[in-house]
Amino acid sequence: MERPIYLDYGATTPLDPAVDAAMRPWGVERYGNPHSPHRWGFEANAAVAVARGQVAALLGCADDAVSFTSGATESVNWALKGVVTALGQTRRRIVTLATEHSCVLATAEYLASIGGAVTVLPVKPDGLVDLDVLAAALGDDVALVSAMLVNNEIGVVQPVRAIADLAHAAGALMHCDAAQGFGKLPCAVDDLGVDLLSLTAHKIYGPKGIGALYRRAGVALTPLLHGGGQEDGRSGTLPPALCIGLGEAANIAGARMAEDAAHATLLRDRLLAALDGGYQVNGSMDARWPGNLNLSFDGVDGARLLPALRGIAVSSGSACASAGGRASHVLAALGLDAAAARSSLRLGWGRFTTVAEIDAAAAELNAVVSRLRLKAA
Repeated sequence: MERPIYLDYGATTPLDPAVDAAMRPWGVERYGNPHSPHRWGFEANAAVAVARGQVAALLGCADDAVSFTSGATESVNWALKGVVTALGQTRRRIVTLATEHSCVLATAEYLASIGGAVTVLPVKPDGLVDLDVLAAALGDDVALVSAMLVNNEIGVVQPVRAIADLAHAAGALMHCDAAQGFGKLPCAVDDLGVDLLSLTAHKIYGPKGIGALYRRAGVALTPLLHGGGQEDGRSGTLPPALCIGLGEAANIAGARMAEDAAHATLLRDRLLAALDGGYQVNGSMDARWPGNLNLSFDGVDGARLLPALRGIAVSSGSACASAGGRASHVLAALGLDAAAARSSLRLGWGRFTTVAEIDAAAAELNAVVSRLRLKAA
């Protein structure tokens, strides 16, 4: 049986062959510990430094503001826990949005369970934050505001700069989970106004298991991992091959950003034009990354929809939620009822998706949805 067409770029992206080629020498051939005081270590350390600079270049920040981690989830945990625990008793509250990734929401709830506090704000039906509601929720007890750049389920782009301005006016720090936005949209940290930013490699055609945390100079964080003192609070031996993979992926993404966005837009518009109808787009169409569509199909039994799509690899939400069978908290926050949420699909495409694949996916979606509606009638 042929493998299905891959339309789950929101879960992970294919490894770019150029990234794979950049990583390969740093496994079997150049296996030195980048922290060792000899030539093998010096070579690995120099390669890691180049990778750090490539990430920093896309963020528009100093190289030493970037710390490597295992991925965005770890970076988020470090940012939120590190800020709240470093501030002591002065500011203990985190303000975030109901549509954030579970790594933000779960970390905030954990901090609330050990003496902190969390305010989870609703969003409007289009998935965007109401800035007036946010402003009213802020106060002198807020340590940090955390908001995604691009939502992982519905692709909505939050007004991060406006959120950051409100946070700073209240004396709070601003953290942005940019796992789905880094390398796809401009992410200069000064333009976004953020103090902390989390990112990962495997959403931009890099390897899994590597990410980074940007930290503005002067922002105090409690160390995440204690040990040798690497990464200024995230101890542990760095993996040169993975660091280099993230750096090269960032470098390519920066050079191709406009081209990738135009390709994603072309594919999105082609898919929408080919669908028969009877669907709802979840989330704003105006403030949205074009490589994502979250669609609810009217009159379709959600329990039958995904298994019936044998020729397309898609999901019903985030990869972690779908694997655990959990309902989408993002769609619930938009006001969708349980039936509409169950009949929803998240489709994602990108650099290596072809027009022919989109056409074939649209044909299968139309056929399957039509068949399921006839059965339900």
